[in-house]
Amino acid sequence: MTERHTILSGSTFEEQIGYARAVVDGDWVHVSGTTGFDYATMTISDDVVEQAEQCLRNIEAALAGATCTFADVVRVRYLLPDRKDFEPCWPVLRRRFGAVRPAATMLVCGLADPRMKIEIEAYARRTPAQQPHGPLRGAGLAPDAGGTGSPDLHTYR
Repeated sequence: MTERHTILSGSTFEEQIGYARAVVDGDWVHVSGTTGFDYATMTISDDVVEQAEQCLRNIEAALAGATCTFADVVRVRYLLPDRKDFEPCWPVLRRRFGAVRPAATMLVCGLADPRMKIEIEAYARRTPAQQPHGPLRGAGLAPDAGGTGSPDLHTYR
């Protein structure tokens, strides 16, 4: 039976809407659409490149919680309300994904908050060596709502 874990970042959106930053399902890690909010302060830059950098920091923390890195990413989706904002983000995206070369799609669409200029979702595949023998640890993630300092992880069998 495959284990299923959820990883929460501490974003208020996860609680309000009812989703997880990432879901680990066996070998697969599904990272939800992630915006440029700094979840510790719930602030967001006005600059699309800074938002892209923060998106990637948020994704990196979720991947770390699943014992993965950007090297494990096999697919990304970039969602932007304004197509002209995509090209300025290319150098930031290339730094993280240039050597990995995941399958990628860019979509122009509306986002949930008009301050959001980019949203990124990612899918990664863990190797058997990356799968932890104990509970997952969310390195770099915000504390859980209970204030214990560890991310909120759930396991389903």
